[in-house]
Amino acid sequence: MSRIGKLPIKLPAGVVLSRNKELVTLKGPKGTLQQHILEAFQFEENGGEFSLKRPSDTKENKALHGLYRSLVNNMAVGVGVGYEKILELVGVGYRADAKGQVLELALGFSHQVFFVLPPEVKVATEQQKGQNPKIILSAIDKQLLGQVAAKIRAIRPPEPYKGKGVRYSNEIVRRKAGKSGGKGKK
Repeated sequence: MSRIGKLPIKLPAGVVLSRNKELVTLKGPKGTLQQHILEAFQFEENGGEFSLKRPSDTKENKALHGLYRSLVNNMAVGVGVGYEKILELVGVGYRADAKGQVLELALGFSHQVFFVLPPEVKVATEQQKGQNPKIILSAIDKQLLGQVAAKIRAIRPPEPYKGKGVRYSNEIVRRKAGKSGGKGKK
């Protein structure tokens, strides 16, 4: 059996799981999420915890077992607690400013970069003296949040020589030594 697939799904307080044929819906205090799951996969409830059972041990069903369990668990955490990602801007003059669903970035280009966020993602910016500016993204959908954070990071990824760019707050950037040749050596 799949190691991930056999783990129980613990629903946070106030989260309700319902199923209509292939559509699994989770409702919670933060919102509602839906996911298509093959009808052959069944949920079993054991005292507030759900476990996902696969129909057979075919290769395809084994592969989908862990995937579906992870998707439903991520949805449960999202509608119950929510997800948050923090991006850090490292570089002189780098700034971020959120105006509604538009993120205005100054990243060392000759122009400002405007990034329009989907309505499901909430954004806040934070800038304290002596620290790098931060972009705080929050959403209930883990996949969407990760994709938006990756797109913002891709505008100016951290470079390995000075470490400048947009990075995740917990990301460690491997640094390289620059040129190390003395002048006048022959």
